[in-house]
Amino acid sequence: MACCSSFLSGALTSQCNYRNTLLLRHSQPHRHRRLVIRAAETSQPPGSPRRLVDLIRLIPDLSRNYFKSRPRRALFGGISLLGGFYVAQTISLSFGALGVNDVIAAVLCVLLTEYATKFYYSRPKVTFPVALLNNFKMGFTYGLFIDAFKLAS
Repeated sequence: MACCSSFLSGALTSQCNYRNTLLLRHSQPHRHRRLVIRAAETSQPPGSPRRLVDLIRLIPDLSRNYFKSRPRRALFGGISLLGGFYVAQTISLSFGALGVNDVIAAVLCVLLTEYATKFYYSRPKVTFPVALLNNFKMGFTYGLFIDAFKLAS
């Protein structure tokens, strides 16, 4: 403990002697190494992200670069399609088993599908997230049709 307190007191006095520097002592008492401590703004190169907002602003560029490859786009399109199918099966199972609010669930499903269709076809250029929404809608509709066929038989 005495060793640690002498190190800290030596470090604090050396910090007071040299502005923004700290002397670190090694096992050899004759050699000193100087470590410069700077504020976070000056220690990073200019243009690098410093705040959380800057990192959030990088997400669209990173995702755009990530989804440039066709296999990744196809994979996430398939995941979106199957996700819509899964959501449709879940909604159909939960509301169908209870037997309550079937009409409200059907109205919400139709509104969701129609809104997604209007959103997709009103765009002059289809971007990848909008295409994923359309794939989700197709899987959702397919899931509801399959469930209707299961109930009819």
